[in-house]
Amino acid sequence: MTETGLKAEKILLPKTDDMSRWACIACDQFTSEKEYWERLSDYVSGKPTTLDLILPEIYLDDNSDRRIEKINSKIKEYLNEGLFYELPEGFILTVRSTPFVKRRIGIVAALDLEKYDYKPGSSALIRATEGTIEERIPPRLKIRKDAEIEFPHIMILFDDEKREITENLYQNRDKLRKLYDFDLNMGGGHIEGYFIEDYRSVMKKFVGLLDSDRLIKKYGKDDKFLFAVGDGNHSLATAKAHWDKLKEELSDEQKKNHPARYALAEFVNIYDEGIYFEPIYRLVCGVDRNAFTDGLRKTDGGNIEIYSDYKIVKQCGTNSLPDGIRAVDEYIKNYIKINGGSVDYIHGENNLKKLVDSSDSNVGILFRKLDKSDLFKYVSEKGAFPRKTFSMGEGVEKRYYLEGRRIK
Repeated sequence: MTETGLKAEKILLPKTDDMSRWACIACDQFTSEKEYWERLSDYVSGKPTTLDLILPEIYLDDNSDRRIEKINSKIKEYLNEGLFYELPEGFILTVRSTPFVKRRIGIVAALDLEKYDYKPGSSALIRATEGTIEERIPPRLKIRKDAEIEFPHIMILFDDEKREITENLYQNRDKLRKLYDFDLNMGGGHIEGYFIEDYRSVMKKFVGLLDSDRLIKKYGKDDKFLFAVGDGNHSLATAKAHWDKLKEELSDEQKKNHPARYALAEFVNIYDEGIYFEPIYRLVCGVDRNAFTDGLRKTDGGNIEIYSDYKIVKQCGTNSLPDGIRAVDEYIKNYIKINGGSVDYIHGENNLKKLVDSSDSNVGILFRKLDKSDLFKYVSEKGAFPRKTFSMGEGVEKRYYLEGRRIK
């Protein structure tokens, strides 16, 4: 444990000759595109794969309990077969390319859940960047509470404007042991991984980001805010909920280093050239287009665009981006409550338009981009953004499940 909340772990990797089938994308992607998951399932069939160890959100239905049973059974099967090998304590340097960015650098390490809080107004070292819907935690908790290992898609952001931590590791990667180097399936790009044995020197650099003078200059106050959850907020909240329940049964000594106290994640500098923010759009289905859009035009959503009937209509308001999203989401919720329908959260303008065009009862709402340099200052001053405000890149650029660790 350190004041940074970082912890070196004995990370698990699979013994497989086909890493491209092993790694698969975050479970909360392509939630309206079942064909993506069907094609992925066909591709990985017959090979060890993290798809066996996760519950894609598109399958959150009446059969979820059966799927969760299969997940936990598969975890035990993989462990009993000796599928994994364990690295010495350390971090992993990741280098990812995608169809949209040439390079994104990260560090895989564990974080201390005692230093994380997703509640509004939190002053914790590690904070959520968007609102957390606690109703989304129970299905994930059903998996985690019985699982012996975890494989995360969580991405944590840190604010290193001088780019002195991951960039330095990247420049010296030839001195590190390469762990993997392969193409990701389903158009996800390419990834390389390198073992960081000297993790203590990396931790010292993170300590430097907590210098009081630096924080006052950046945020106007000595706010010990080191890490912001970029992706996987609900998965991390699930790990926190599991730990909070489990620790009630532990002694003070057991609590100090219990593996469930920590969660594996990838840490990425917000100033990394591979990090860019994309809006998350709203797809509203099963509504009367005219009635829905008439009401939406009376809502101050800030500067938004409404897509339906193969055309875009711009709407200008006075609300800020966060307040506009809150207003639109509230309108959607109230409309559906009274008139019926459903809402989904879509990455990519082309994806949204394709889904809207598939039915004359669908409407799309597009928001503008968030400037990534505003994120830490906003969260420090005002707390989390509304849920589903932004996405770090396109859907295919999300983190793939790859590395694991024991949580029992």
